Amino acid sequence: MNLTERTTDNIEYMITAIKDKLRMVNVGAMRSENFNVAAYEDLKDIYDLVMKKETFSISEMEAIVSELGTLVKK
Repeated sequence: MNLTERTTDNIEYMITAIKDKLRMVNVGAMRSENFNVAAYEDLKDIYDLVMKKETFSISEMEAIVSELGTLVKK
């Protein structure tokens, strides 16, 4: 997968990977179609951060989810 391309497929891939890595319970709250391609770089930064770490504290998870919330289309 070439994540340098700003595509909806890549957004879906990154969101799914983030949800899986964070073991999110309420996965319905974070749907890939809610994210705009305009926020792609920010989403990619979050994805890169999440994929680098093995474990997350509760506060880190909350911060990540909060940041993702700011990227959702309004």
